[in-house]
Amino acid sequence: MKKYIIIVAGGKGLRMGGEIPKQFIPIGGKPVLMRTIETFYAYDSSIQIILVLPVSQQDYWKDLCREYSFDIPHQVADGGETRFHSVKSGLNLVKEDGWVGVHDGVRPFVSSDVIDRCYSAAEAWQAVIPVVDVVETVRHLTEEGSETVPRDQYKLVQTPQVFDVSLLKKAYNQEYTSHFTDDASVVEALGIKVHLVEGNRENVKLTTPFDLKLAEMLIG
Repeated sequence: MKKYIIIVAGGKGLRMGGEIPKQFIPIGGKPVLMRTIETFYAYDSSIQIILVLPVSQQDYWKDLCREYSFDIPHQVADGGETRFHSVKSGLNLVKEDGWVGVHDGVRPFVSSDVIDRCYSAAEAWQAVIPVVDVVETVRHLTEEGSETVPRDQYKLVQTPQVFDVSLLKKAYNQEYTSHFTDDASVVEALGIKVHLVEGNRENVKLTTPFDLKLAEMLIG
């Protein structure tokens, strides 16, 4: 069965404190987004890569590809108003049945083992997401103040989130609601249960300047 990966990169990088969108910031001498694409290409060179970018950033991306001689095959879809609309745009380029993953463009450190675990589990469960344990103490805000909640009842969700193609397309035919925070929540709105697999702790979403320092350390 054919494998697709939709890489969503629509961030403006405001929490990074700079003008360059976070997906284009270089780490270890190469833009984050290129490292993310390379990770999936290294996992499976036959996977169809679909990159979703705001129209306003696409020419800049082409310039970067020329500058870095980046030639991994990929298609580009137009980013939308929200992540929901961006993923839906990427899905329009998925033409065959199979398995489709959706991944944050600023998560370059997902391991090949996790990617393979997600796609393999999707064959049995149709809807799969990688998660890691919560290691910090968690508190729930209440009207009276706050209270500790049992962290073993919670997981931190990562990407890629992988689904049967027809299922994800059906899910994204629903009307948008602000309750859709990720692809799993869109699929769950159909009444479908989502299967959890183990992620990897290094698979952080690069969002803050501290995350960039961590990324440089991970690259070594």
